[in-house]
Amino acid sequence: MAALYAKRIMELRQLRYFVSIAEQGSFSRAAERLHISQPPLSTQIKALEDEVGARLLERSNRGVTLTAAGAAFFEDIRSVLAQLEHAVERVRQAERGDAGTLSIGFVSIADFGILPPTLKSFRARYPRVDVQLHELTTDAQIRELRAAELDLSIGLAPVDEPGLTFTPLLQEPLMLAAPTAHPVLREGSGAVDLRALAKEPFIVPPRNIGPGLYDLTLSLCQASGFAPRITQHARQMQTVIGLVSCGMGVALVPASLRQLKRPGVQYRPLLGQPANIELGILQLSQTSNPLRENFIRALQEAAQGLAQT
Repeated sequence: MAALYAKRIMELRQLRYFVSIAEQGSFSRAAERLHISQPPLSTQIKALEDEVGARLLERSNRGVTLTAAGAAFFEDIRSVLAQLEHAVERVRQAERGDAGTLSIGFVSIADFGILPPTLKSFRARYPRVDVQLHELTTDAQIRELRAAELDLSIGLAPVDEPGLTFTPLLQEPLMLAAPTAHPVLREGSGAVDLRALAKEPFIVPPRNIGPGLYDLTLSLCQASGFAPRITQHARQMQTVIGLVSCGMGVALVPASLRQLKRPGVQYRPLLGQPANIELGILQLSQTSNPLRENFIRALQEAAQGLAQT
């Protein structure tokens, strides 16, 4: 096996020698370009001609010219070597995380906060990476990660899954989303006391889809002295806001959703200590992927930027 491998290396070297001589039109100039002496170069070309069974080069007083067989061989070999160099460069780019395809899942609220600045900086830095985005709830992300359909995802805590790692990224305070004409919004433009919503219908995600947001909504209401009257469930935050705009109820949503402007909806902070929902990075444990690591760094930089605003 070692002898066969060495022979392949020699053959590749011979091809490069041949192309260099053809391009330079001279053994001496090719030898200088290749940083070898002329006799070994001549020996390698003779071995190559013996291998292919044809004379490839003709020497004359005017230099070196290609034979008819050599001209045909030169065109093909130059193309092969170019493809080989391209393949080697692609391998190096993949090793550095500079090129390839990255499949990323994200919960809908990420699209209103951390995802846009991350994509902007990542694409500027790694333009040869094809980023494929998939909007998914956290439970769906877990399934897709286990099926190797995603490289990483951006989901909501809590996540405690064997074989998966959840890395906290940022925290967002919850805000009230309410119909514009709701009486609680008529009392100025400041923070809203949650106790004023004790009799209101609430819109929340199903607990099996968003346990973090569901449980936090319940605990906040209970701390304010009431159990929320849940009348609607919605899987996506856009749907939650759509139902609020129709006057179907109120909802507690992450603050980044203020970017989602819908007629008939107002967002207000909550009175008292902020209650935060946590966003984090989900990935398979003990796996290595330079592309993924580069994107994670971009996410963490964007999170730091958002935290400072």
